[in-house]
Amino acid sequence: MTLLSVNLNAVAQLRNRRDLPWPSVTGLARVVLDAGASGITVHPRPDERHIRRTDVLDLAKLLREDYPAAEFNIEGYPSPEFFALIEEVNPQQVTLVPDEPGQATSDHGWDFHSKGPLLTSVVQMLKGEGRRISLFCDPDAGVDGVTVARASGADRIELYTGPYGSCHNDPDRAEYELAALAETARAAHAVGLGVNAGHDLTLANLPAFQAAVPDVAEASIGHAITADALLMGFPEAVRRYRAALGS
Repeated sequence: MTLLSVNLNAVAQLRNRRDLPWPSVTGLARVVLDAGASGITVHPRPDERHIRRTDVLDLAKLLREDYPAAEFNIEGYPSPEFFALIEEVNPQQVTLVPDEPGQATSDHGWDFHSKGPLLTSVVQMLKGEGRRISLFCDPDAGVDGVTVARASGADRIELYTGPYGSCHNDPDRAEYELAALAETARAAHAVGLGVNAGHDLTLANLPAFQAAVPDVAEASIGHAITADALLMGFPEAVRRYRAALGS
């Protein structure tokens, strides 16, 4: 069973097109959690082009008071501002990503070999009671990469599934990408790391992913589930994604 964490960045980005309080990030967090999502994911960026710092604080309060069993996953680059936010909010999971400040979206995992000392320092700084640390990981990181990731003290990796997600019209390439993801996932489990996944996972490509990459603990899905929600509403979209994930 793979748990579903709904990424609300796209909701926040839509809201930010106007100086208006809707669509409500916290309101839709309630909707997806009531529909059975296991948690909420956000990736606040320095320019606040989608999720704002105030959203993070509001979501933390919502989950703490009304959904104590739900998981809050905050993604971000390890900057001093990010450290301060994590200490203030204390989410259950922190996912570290190697994004540049102005990057449009996450598009690669950590170079574990060159950034190993940095990640070890950051992981130890961020680990707290009940707080899990996950590292964004390229699909082809393989044994060597996940071994370094494990040595940093991280609890999980998050497989970057973007290259697989982009193969919607190229089945041969999709098969290649799935093989790489499966190999890295196996290597991660072998060294004691949990495995998450995220980026461009859809109702169409999840079945093949789930079959090829078993024992994924959690999938963080934002863009696709938001696009589907425009057609079917968020409650139905959450139900369908949970079914595709076996949760």
